Amino acid sequence: MHKNIAFKIWLFTFIIVALGLVALYSASYQNVRVPQTVFYDQLFIVVLGFAVMFIFERVDFRRFYDLGYILYALNIILLILVLIMGRDALGARRWIQLGGVNFQPSELTKLALIVFLSRYYANRRPVLSFNIHNKITGLIRDFLFPLSMTAVSMFLIFKQPDLGTSLLMLGIFIFMAYAGGLSHKVLFWFAGICVGVLPFAWHFLKSYQKDRLLVFLNPNIDPLGAGYTIIQSKIAVGSGQVFGKGWLSGTQNQLNFLPERHTDFIFSVIGEEWGLMGSILLLVMYFLLISTALSLVKRVKDRFGILLIIGIVVIFSLQVIINVGMVIGLFPIVGLTLPLVSYGRSSFLIFAIMLGILLNLSRKELRGHIT
Repeated sequence: MHKNIAFKIWLFTFIIVALGLVALYSASYQNVRVPQTVFYDQLFIVVLGFAVMFIFERVDFRRFYDLGYILYALNIILLILVLIMGRDALGARRWIQLGGVNFQPSELTKLALIVFLSRYYANRRPVLSFNIHNKITGLIRDFLFPLSMTAVSMFLIFKQPDLGTSLLMLGIFIFMAYAGGLSHKVLFWFAGICVGVLPFAWHFLKSYQKDRLLVFLNPNIDPLGAGYTIIQSKIAVGSGQVFGKGWLSGTQNQLNFLPERHTDFIFSVIGEEWGLMGSILLLVMYFLLISTALSLVKRVKDRFGILLIIGIVVIFSLQVIINVGMVIGLFPIVGLTLPLVSYGRSSFLIFAIMLGILLNLSRKELRGHIT
């Protein structure tokens, strides 16, 4: 059984990565704005990433339980260092140089927060008596404390600035808190409070973030400025029609009309050159990969392992949904990449580690709970 699940994870991952490399080669084919070195760099990271998956498949996932709080603390330190001595690029400070290699700590935050919350909620015990004191204690222990730990990561990422990844951390917390046993009533009230403060949050956004939200409502208010990217993206995806224009033949892509086509908008390249059918193929592969990961929940008896699976599934699902929705104009542009497809060293390696954890879980016949 475990061999079948592991094989599926490897297979679907390989197909997704292959589709990404084909699209990335096309995005860099003209060697204008996006140099071809980007493709070869990604190819190297893919080979390294598969090696990472192979290694972590054989590393007992319980080691992450032991390192959960340490990993979280280390990540917080890295996020602080980014703000102090990070590298500036495109108006943001998101990278730090480690051993001569640029690394993006906000990508590590995804894994660190999932491991932290998995360990925290794995130790959660139900409240046996329901007096006021226990209710308040339970609310602080099960909701306010893990929320505050999540908020620290969110704040440091938001200051880079990176609104999309910051909000993604909140999404991870909400789903994992619910999976950890938190009452849906508490989450309902929390969601209501979040909606209520949205109008005030507007004043804390950078000017370019405000522009992105405004052009989401009407891209034509600034067609040559903030609305340019989403307009070109929708043209690219729509012009692909059913079967696409063919590999290396997408006009928006090859003629340089499409910005950030190797990172946030790589799905636009796929939509233009491979059409609806190619886009559906990629989305089906994501669906099968996520479904295979979820099937592990039924056979894993370890609470920590179950929460790890849920956290990894949530991050994959949210990033795919938000990125694709962003590219076709259903969501505002928030700067989230497409997992395993968009160019990015840090992102690919972190997702490779997550997949390695899933592979390790598929090898286990677990019967106990970590306490």
